[in-house]
Amino acid sequence: MNYRETLQWMFSQLPMYQRIGKAAYKANLDNTINLLESLNNPQNNFKAVHIAGTNGKGSVSHIIASVLQEAGYKTGLYTSPHLLDFRERIKINGQMIPEDTVVDFVDNNKDSFLEIGASFFEMTVGMAFEHFKNEKVDIAVIETGLGGRLDSTNLCNPVISVITNIAMDHMALLGDSLDKIATEKAGIIKDNTPIIIGRHNTISDSVFIKTAEAHNSVITFSEDNTETKPVHRENNSNLRYYDIWYNNELILSNQEVPLGGDYQTENIVTAVCSIMQLSQNDEFNISFDDISNGLQNILKNTGFAGRWQQLGTNPLTICDTGHNIDGINAVVHQLMSTSYNKLHMVIGMVNDKDIFSILNILPKNATYYFCRPDIPRGLDENILCEQAFKAGLNGKAYSSVAQALRSAQNNASPDDMIFVGGSTFVVAEVV
Repeated sequence: MNYRETLQWMFSQLPMYQRIGKAAYKANLDNTINLLESLNNPQNNFKAVHIAGTNGKGSVSHIIASVLQEAGYKTGLYTSPHLLDFRERIKINGQMIPEDTVVDFVDNNKDSFLEIGASFFEMTVGMAFEHFKNEKVDIAVIETGLGGRLDSTNLCNPVISVITNIAMDHMALLGDSLDKIATEKAGIIKDNTPIIIGRHNTISDSVFIKTAEAHNSVITFSEDNTETKPVHRENNSNLRYYDIWYNNELILSNQEVPLGGDYQTENIVTAVCSIMQLSQNDEFNISFDDISNGLQNILKNTGFAGRWQQLGTNPLTICDTGHNIDGINAVVHQLMSTSYNKLHMVIGMVNDKDIFSILNILPKNATYYFCRPDIPRGLDENILCEQAFKAGLNGKAYSSVAQALRSAQNNASPDDMIFVGGSTFVVAEVV
């Protein structure tokens, strides 16, 4: 098979949560254990930073990876889902896994995958771990796909673990309460391994503390010792400047960070705290300059995209992958602080979200263009439009993301704003 045929086989033959949803979710790690054993357990050949959380884990993963690269470490990065190319999921020092490596990995292991009944995600995790082993990375930053306890990535060997935050998402799989979701995320906490928590929460804190104590692991809440204050931002720009404190010491002043979205302040705090914790490990030498350069060069070092990303000007066009209540709240907050005349919202969703609750927090004074992302889980645009009308939103339904965006562009004036989001898969189609 060539590269295109290999991807088609991976996407269509084996279940993939991002496309079909709950049917692809498995309630144990047996398949992953068997798959990794068939590969001689490549995860045992490299150190890892393991990151879970409801929102922000992708941003934190990319920041940490960028800093480690600046510190001179050969750094693997595993994230999901991808926006444009499957290979975005597996990178070393910002370089995507080669197409030939993807093809060879599947060709060499296809029979065992079929015998095991491996899912798309299980195969992809195995591919990442094998690639990191073969390329002899110094450390790999590993983002969970869903949850933590039963996520295929949970077989990595972290030197630190990170949980960014907890919010209501994927309730059908992770539980219908914050303490249940926290318990699933806490499943990444390992014996004698430091754990960083990104955000205090009265419900989840006790779950994390209890789990950390059971594993004899030191727990740190990043909010307690790390503080980031925005100094200024360029108007309607992704370029921001921060002062950053750690243990009441100013470690970075007027630090340039090319990440849009005020919500990135929290992610920077979590990432910096995690890096400072990692630097206490005798095997890693990370300076303040490395942190500064890692923050400043995150886009160049990692190819980070899709978070409050500017797609155009006149009209200002922004996309963001926020797709649950917590993420959409952050988007709405950012929209309120952005300058424009009229707001045009291109919105699509998948069918397993709390749709009405999300629609209820979107701006009422915008013009909406409802669409369906081009995946099986995509929510029908007419159903979305009907639910939006009940939530007091005005707009029309369009059969595709592209058609919705074109209509918004035709209707918008140069001093207006177009926002594209509601789902990672909507953003993937416009990036």
